[in-house]
Amino acid sequence: MPTGPDLPTDASRAEARRIQIRAAAEQCFRQHGFHGTSIAQISKAAGMSTGHIYHYFENKEAIIADIVAQDLDRLLTLTAELRAASDVKSAMIERAVEGVEANLAPGNAALQLEIVAEAARNPHVADIVRAADRQCRESLKETLRTLRQAAGHRDSDAALTGMTEALAAMFEGLQIRAIRNPDLDQQVVVQTFRRMIHDLLSQA
Repeated sequence: MPTGPDLPTDASRAEARRIQIRAAAEQCFRQHGFHGTSIAQISKAAGMSTGHIYHYFENKEAIIADIVAQDLDRLLTLTAELRAASDVKSAMIERAVEGVEANLAPGNAALQLEIVAEAARNPHVADIVRAADRQCRESLKETLRTLRQAAGHRDSDAALTGMTEALAAMFEGLQIRAIRNPDLDQQVVVQTFRRMIHDLLSQA
């Protein structure tokens, strides 16, 4: 029976395997699409047997759920950090560059669009994507509420929802632009987004 000190090592090894599989699946989904990718292809890209894949993930949908969960964790961490900033508005404007870079990265854009496309066809994947989106929206809305209240505004829930959707649409729309226009000037986009965020958060 494993002793106490061995347990973290076992957990770390399992997480390393999951990361390895997730990275291989992301690569395959980008290159071949969700339906064009088989577990056999993922296992080859990951350098392990298909049995090993199934030990960690029940199917391809479970891998998508893991990818979505990782993205959600990153976004929830970001919004929590923004709420903790001494000047939330300035922090949101300053860190716009991170969102622009992430959404314009060709590999990331291709992967995210593939997941959204599958969500449009697959009710189970749609549930996964929408549940994560709800959590992300609520966290972003709370961040907006925090900064707006600090500035003396008392916005309705509908107004905060509108701001939240506008920000989400701005950044997620970059994924399509990354595919349609891979040569766009990222620095220009960053500066424009910073002005747009400033204006949105400053409205009366």
